[in-house]
Amino acid sequence: MAALKGRHALVTGGGRGIGRAIAAALANAGASVTIAGRKQQPLADAVGQGHAASYFIADVTDARALGDGIERAAAERGPFDILIANAGGAESAPFAKTTPEHFQRMFDLNLMSVVHGAHAVLGEMSKRGYGRIVAIASTAGLNGYAYVSAYCAAKHAVVGLVRALAIETAASGVTVNAVCPGYTDTDLMRASIDGIAKKTGRTREQTLAEFTKGSPVGRLIRPEEVAAAVLYLCSPDAAAVTGTTLTIAGGEI
Repeated sequence: MAALKGRHALVTGGGRGIGRAIAAALANAGASVTIAGRKQQPLADAVGQGHAASYFIADVTDARALGDGIERAAAERGPFDILIANAGGAESAPFAKTTPEHFQRMFDLNLMSVVHGAHAVLGEMSKRGYGRIVAIASTAGLNGYAYVSAYCAAKHAVVGLVRALAIETAASGVTVNAVCPGYTDTDLMRASIDGIAKKTGRTREQTLAEFTKGSPVGRLIRPEEVAAAVLYLCSPDAAAVTGTTLTIAGGEI
């Protein structure tokens, strides 16, 4: 419970889903957790329920806005020891209809958000000789999926960034890793399943089966399972673990 006592952690996209579960796990381990996102209500709810200590509002695709939020939070609660770059999202389309603008949106949201966060915290982490950076990638960063070519490309880039940055920081006391979840049982996933079912005329159960058919465990991943992996990578026991991808996908990869 006290493994991360005294550590200040930032979780982007921390108001809901995987980010919320990660924030709660870090807080339960003793960290002081700041969460960031674009919408105030989910962030305020997370703080109100004890899943985080504070929050700030920022668009992670805006380097200045994210950097300013990080600077303010560090001034109020101390420099960040942990960065969980969780914010991201997917848009689907056949490749022939995937425009350059679509690719740019996916890279800004899924890759550059990690870059902006790391740029904002890495200097201070290196100066103090300690830090944990964990990017929430996806099995789409290790595998290919139809109709999400831009998302797959962006998440592959996140994995490449993690591997390269880990080499640069290995001697500094800062570790850099990625967690790659499969399809995860979040409110966004449930809304997606409901939307597809309505559009195609399938039942919700039939639609869910399409998402889980590639997983040997035959179910969606739980957000808490992803959070447990992140908690390990942030722990003192993972000091020698850097540049790796930890896949939470029920045997899919």
